[in-house]
Amino acid sequence: MPRRTATMLASTLVLIALLCACVLIKVPYSEMSPGPTVNTLGEARGEPVLQISGRKTYPASGHLNMTTVRVTGADYRMNIFEAVYGWLAHDSVVVPHDTLYPDGKTEEESTQENAEEFSQSQESAKVAALKELDIPVSTQVVVSTVVKGSPSEGKLHAGDVIKAVDGTAVKEPDDVAKLVTEHRPGENVTFTIVPAADAAAAEKAGRDPEGSEKITIKTVKAPPAEGEGEAGDRAIVGIRAGTDHTFPFEIDIKLADVGGPSAGLMFSLGIVDKLTPGDLTGGKFVAGTGTIDEAGTVGPIGGITMKLVGARNAGARYFLTPDDNCVSAAADTPDGLTLVRVKTIEDATKSLEQIKAGKTAGLPSCSTG
Repeated sequence: MPRRTATMLASTLVLIALLCACVLIKVPYSEMSPGPTVNTLGEARGEPVLQISGRKTYPASGHLNMTTVRVTGADYRMNIFEAVYGWLAHDSVVVPHDTLYPDGKTEEESTQENAEEFSQSQESAKVAALKELDIPVSTQVVVSTVVKGSPSEGKLHAGDVIKAVDGTAVKEPDDVAKLVTEHRPGENVTFTIVPAADAAAAEKAGRDPEGSEKITIKTVKAPPAEGEGEAGDRAIVGIRAGTDHTFPFEIDIKLADVGGPSAGLMFSLGIVDKLTPGDLTGGKFVAGTGTIDEAGTVGPIGGITMKLVGARNAGARYFLTPDDNCVSAAADTPDGLTLVRVKTIEDATKSLEQIKAGKTAGLPSCSTG
């Protein structure tokens, strides 16, 4: 065989081997890419995203789009070719697998966690929006979760409203733990509660729950925390307390296949827009992201660059950006998209007023440093 032919054949075989290796060898990386955006003022799958009943609402034009990030599943392992392609592509980001799924978290566990965060973000968005409009919201302490096999199992249930512990009224979730730990393991503690079913009926009727019952539970010794020694004599009953709210009218957020807390800001702005005359946006296309707490404070999120790309691809001209994400967002902003820095829901509504009026020169902006 001529030397030149042998060399070409060997090179071809090496190339084939390398290509096979790139396809077959898995690497510990995952990919993030722009996900769909959804107008909180519009519809998703044929029904309004925000459904409000029991209160007058107003037509709202324009866009207040929440943004999402699409990620590869926990069980999927990229090959070398996919990883290199993702690193070179502008509209995707390749990150270590453990960044998205820490501590060996499964896809099912991640989905469940995202669903819980999404549910909590909806609750916080409702509270923040109504507070922004000076509409009163009643807050109550509830049983958030009951530990399986604990003394509370079968006696207390998720959603039960906790009115008092040992006759002492509770106003915050931390009050419950404080009062329980005043006991020693083996002692009884008495909860004054409104059962979850009664509380749900009262919430649907837009009133505070009435009536109560007393439940006595024997405390047990708390197990040691992971990585710690003995827990001492701290008493527990096996519940986690949280907060729930009674709204003066019904607000439902209908959006499937979305998880995590980052849509909170845009949900709250959509609620404000629908409950006030006129348009917050003046018909403009505004997108954004950010967690929100009940006080209306906007928090940072992950995947900001992917959300910017998704928003611009959908047609957005302005992007409401959490203050803590501003530096990274400003470092890679798509052409034609104006970043607007926000720290609170009040910041966001004021900026929307400027956008509506066309006074965009004074908008709070993001910078790279």
